[in-house]
Amino acid sequence: MFENLGHALDNEGKMDELKIIDLFAGVGGLSLGFEQAGFEILIANEYDQSIAEAYIKNRANSNMVVEDITKLAIPETFGAYKGQAGLVIGGPPCQGYSQKGQRKTIHDPRNFLFKYFVEVVKEVDPQYFVMENVPNLLTAQKGYFKQELEKLFSELGYTINAQVLCAADYGVPQNRHRAFIIGKRGTCKVKMPKIIEKRTTIWEAISDLAYLKSGEGTEAADYKKAPETEYQQRMRLGSGKLYNHVATNHSAVALERLAMIPPKGGKEFLPPEHITKSIYSGTWERMDEDDISVTITTRFDTPSSGKFTHPYLDRAITVREAARIQSFPDSFHFFGTKTSQMKQVGNAVPPLLAKAVAKAIFEDWQGAPCYV
Repeated sequence: MFENLGHALDNEGKMDELKIIDLFAGVGGLSLGFEQAGFEILIANEYDQSIAEAYIKNRANSNMVVEDITKLAIPETFGAYKGQAGLVIGGPPCQGYSQKGQRKTIHDPRNFLFKYFVEVVKEVDPQYFVMENVPNLLTAQKGYFKQELEKLFSELGYTINAQVLCAADYGVPQNRHRAFIIGKRGTCKVKMPKIIEKRTTIWEAISDLAYLKSGEGTEAADYKKAPETEYQQRMRLGSGKLYNHVATNHSAVALERLAMIPPKGGKEFLPPEHITKSIYSGTWERMDEDDISVTITTRFDTPSSGKFTHPYLDRAITVREAARIQSFPDSFHFFGTKTSQMKQVGNAVPPLLAKAVAKAIFEDWQGAPCYV
């Protein structure tokens, strides 16, 4: 249904209300999920040049403003989209609220990027907005920051629904929790997306990918196996090649350690001389093929950074395997250095989670009963 939604709305002449501005866009996981649901991105903004380039290369007609949003004139950059964009989306960094002790607020200097999101909403006056962030956004300081958000957006004429969503509840094979704040102009709230009952496991996501050893792989290769699950078929749609599937070239000592760790095992199988100090949970622990993944971070290329070791092979997961676990389709390519590619994947909103949120907004736009 949602793949063809955009064409249906064009025929009805109502697509303007479902056109989007994406702020703090990153590589475009949030954009992609909304695009998969039939929405159209009018303009996006990302300050990191290499990440913005990957966003652009994955879209035929990308309108990307590559600049620090603090250096943009908001009215001149986004004002022309008032009356065209019915939705503003994005995940502005907000860090000051998470500190212990003194109460932190929206007015904390560390939260200043959030104000630019608000300014664009104020300038464009969309029907809806979606802000995505870390779960602590809603609970820190006994909910004080959330209360500030409600007050601020209420003054602009919006009612918000704020909730922490788990990506695994929407078909993403990952235990990733993110706060979503959905705003709607008026007094009604948008209902959060319905949870999907069946979860996707790690092995259902990546079992068909080539069994590379440490240091093997190329940026573009042929598939070696046919898809084995419905999820894998879905991820392969539109992709004739396997991209970004390159294994980390681990050191000899790392390979020695990995060889000692059996499936579903961890550092408890290592002798004392191989135990390393690490602040990360899941260090030297294999991913469980029958479970969902831990949250994919920006350093999933090393076993010492978390539970990112392949379920069976003596290596960390590749960019493509991480992308599968984030629910990026194989047709979505990651560009730039390996460090940039990992940042693109690890910082992204899982597209399937974004698509679920987009579906909830579309259903509300269609005329769902008022939810308060």
